[in-house]
Amino acid sequence: MNLTLRKPFQRVAVLYGGRSAERDVALRSGETVIRALNTAGYDVLPLDVTDRNALVGWLQHNDIDVVFPVLHGRGGEDGVLQGLLEWLGLPYVGSGVMASALAMDKLRSKWVFGSAGIATPNFAVVRSMDECQALANQMDYPVMVKPVHEGSSIGMSRVDEPDQLEAACASAFEYDREVMLEQFITGAEYTVGIVGDEALPVIRLKAATGFYDYNAKYVANDTEYYLPSGLTDEQERRLRRLSLRAFQTLGCQGWGRVDLMMDEAGNPYVLEVNTIPGMTDHSLVPKACEAHGWSLAELMHQLLATVPEYR
Repeated sequence: MNLTLRKPFQRVAVLYGGRSAERDVALRSGETVIRALNTAGYDVLPLDVTDRNALVGWLQHNDIDVVFPVLHGRGGEDGVLQGLLEWLGLPYVGSGVMASALAMDKLRSKWVFGSAGIATPNFAVVRSMDECQALANQMDYPVMVKPVHEGSSIGMSRVDEPDQLEAACASAFEYDREVMLEQFITGAEYTVGIVGDEALPVIRLKAATGFYDYNAKYVANDTEYYLPSGLTDEQERRLRRLSLRAFQTLGCQGWGRVDLMMDEAGNPYVLEVNTIPGMTDHSLVPKACEAHGWSLAELMHQLLATVPEYR
């Protein structure tokens, strides 16, 4: 990909941290982005976002060329911050309001995938414990229980038997009023980073516990990452094409990461699209960029080159 900057961005405001359940990850991701931007030669203005009113004043009273949001989860990745930035007339890295909101919403993004013919695991949605209990003996186990509007596997559980479902739903309801019961796909898990209109090399993931949960993503040192993925060339191309299609179908732009499963018959399923991927020392996009031949500083140049002049 040969990109050139549309505008001479120099002063980059990095918004990180935030107040969501993913705050700790967003702090670490933000620190990585700040270091990479400094290495790349940009004038970086960092802000740990903890107060909404202070954020608005800070954005209005600083001389900012472009904003780089690194706020995972609600309030930063779901279109809310993007709407504020558009209202203030500030260009920013990443997806716009609608795409950010759709990608953060596991239920509505599945509706879009289904309408576009993109394979995604079967699912049901519950909005109360009564609905959860009513479905306990109707599900095809195992299932993944997920809060609809959370990321980083927060509030997520694998359920293998009907008598485990109630506790899993109760845990998920601590984070959301809508909970998804998603058919578990037996097979390998993959992820594909997206920058601009290019899909990065596929990474296969293998958590020691068999479930790529929050601990496996950000804490454990025994999670295995296969890069190259071990797929055939044709399978690799297929996953990259599918990931880019899922990303674009939601209207996403700039950068992101698509998570997928491949069943034992070799059929791929899109799980979700992340519009502000993790950038910690355990995260996947930095690993894919390294395999692609990009340093983190080069990734910063590439991402700033994707910022549209008009949305």
